[in-house]
Amino acid sequence: MKNQIKNFKLSPLKDAKFIKTAKASFNQNGIDKSWELIHSHDSVAILIYHTTKDAFVLVNQFRPAVYLQNKDGMSIELCAGIVDKECSLIEIAKEEIEEECGYAVSTKDISLITSYHSSVGFAGSKQTLYYVEVDETMQISEGGGVDDEQIEVIYLPTSKAKEFIYDKDIVRTTGLMFGFLWWFGRG
Repeated sequence: MKNQIKNFKLSPLKDAKFIKTAKASFNQNGIDKSWELIHSHDSVAILIYHTTKDAFVLVNQFRPAVYLQNKDGMSIELCAGIVDKECSLIEIAKEEIEEECGYAVSTKDISLITSYHSSVGFAGSKQTLYYVEVDETMQISEGGGVDDEQIEVIYLPTSKAKEFIYDKDIVRTTGLMFGFLWWFGRG
């Protein structure tokens, strides 16, 4: 998916919906310190394995923060979503799988891998990683997200995943790489 980005600019953040910036002040071992930080939502991510295709189901989407770095902005990621509603993490994961990737799964088929914190230098938000298997009988739509999201669903053969992890020219998330390493390290 290639985007045509025009008129990209930065401006001060006012009335933020998803993050809050702050300056933390504290005393550590008798020394007064301060640190700039962002308080953001926790999230869920799901490593989806398509059993018939022997492939991972991933999403490719535009990320403005990545655009600042490379003027392309596309990132290949696990299906994921922020924790911003009153339901269980596994229910949020189920909804994201359907919205982003187009597969209807049962919460009983979604397994917890682990949780970890990311961007600990400035945000420290927690991501909970799940695993689920799908096949073509579970596909109910093309996916692509909701509202004005523009998400491309891609299938990465498991035989290409190790090469993908180490390709320095591909923008991908830490959660995705961790999920792949978990997959290959299973007993």
